[in-house]
Amino acid sequence: MSERDPRQIILAPVISEKAFGQVQAHNQYSFRVAKDAHKTEIRDAVERIFEVTVTDVRTVTVKPKPKRRGASFGTKRGWKKAIVELSPDDKIELYEGA
Repeated sequence: MSERDPRQIILAPVISEKAFGQVQAHNQYSFRVAKDAHKTEIRDAVERIFEVTVTDVRTVTVKPKPKRRGASFGTKRGWKKAIVELSPDDKIELYEGA
């Protein structure tokens, strides 16, 4: 296994209404991750960055969306999202203050 810096795997938290609902209902946190990251790397990175215990990892590839500005056509970039479930006694403070 290649040893990458956890901050190269976990790029940013996903801040949305749905993400906050998942935190409150199921203790699941969403992150934007590197496209080539796999579930084991994501689990290790979250555990090392936030010092929590991860129980489940799900990944989703967000498809690129077509965009148009005037006569120009293009697409937004696609990206990869990871939904990480923590053990019931763990929390990530990043989401708690918002």
